Amino acid sequence: MAADELSDAPVELVVGVAGVGQRLDAYLAEHFPRHSRVQLRRAISAGGVTVDGKHLKAAYRLQLGQRVTIVVPEVPRQRPQPEDIPLDVLYEDDWLMAVNKPPNMVVHPARGHWKGTLASALAHHCDQLSTIGGPARPGIVHRLDRDTSGVIVVAKNDRAHLDLTAQFERRTTQKEYLAIVVGSPDRDRDIIAQPIGVHPYQREKMAIRAGHATTRQAETFYEVQRRFRGFALIRAQPKTGRTHQIRLHLAHVGCPVLCDRLYGGRAQITLGEIVTGREDEHVLLARQALHARRIKLVHPGTGCEIEFTAPLPDDLAAVLRELEKHRGE
Repeated sequence: MAADELSDAPVELVVGVAGVGQRLDAYLAEHFPRHSRVQLRRAISAGGVTVDGKHLKAAYRLQLGQRVTIVVPEVPRQRPQPEDIPLDVLYEDDWLMAVNKPPNMVVHPARGHWKGTLASALAHHCDQLSTIGGPARPGIVHRLDRDTSGVIVVAKNDRAHLDLTAQFERRTTQKEYLAIVVGSPDRDRDIIAQPIGVHPYQREKMAIRAGHATTRQAETFYEVQRRFRGFALIRAQPKTGRTHQIRLHLAHVGCPVLCDRLYGGRAQITLGEIVTGREDEHVLLARQALHARRIKLVHPGTGCEIEFTAPLPDDLAAVLRELEKHRGE
């Protein structure tokens, strides 16, 4: 890639704790997921990337506090088409939005999911969104899995996007999830600290894995909110933001998220499976029982803390009612 193939707006990132020891190209790939690592290596070779003002190689290992500046390569990708999809907006101003994402909604366009995405709904709803994430991800700062419901924060301009990204990088945001799990943890509360990397042979999964090139440290605090016979309601606070982190960590301690196809081995549960001795094939839940309940951060415009909370969705509330009625301890 020649230097004149790069866009002309530099972006600066400050290396946080999570980035220490990462290769420069891997670090950039994590922050600019719409670009392939090959594209980013070419940008590095073309002189479009500096670390503390120096041109370094793609394999350079980053140190805490270093400033990485990149002239982001253009990605020839079609913007999501605006779609009139209803949004449950929890908060909105000129800087950001907080949306209560429903289950079964993909955040941004990807293979097999070009329509019905949150990005398409945002394109219809908003006159302006940030452009930092690339044309296919306007406004998208972080993501939730398709079947995970709850709070997701959207940037309305590039300054807000960079500020929010930095907060996630520094781990100063506070995120809280609710999960209904199969089984019940031995402890009322604990911290799960296990490294996460890509699964060795199942492409769509992550794995507890040490010593691999993709491995990153991951930490999740959890607390049992309610115990039922064979199930539990868990409050989880991820200290890091790895892919599938809560789902994988809870499965690792023997309590997979209910109806988690990847890590729990089942995709639905019927009423008859909760009510002992009753044959009822009514499907009570057909998606992973994970809900992003709350997020707290510093508003990029005012500098004040702001918190967004999404109520428990009807499907998870229905499961809890049946557990309370038939599996209460």
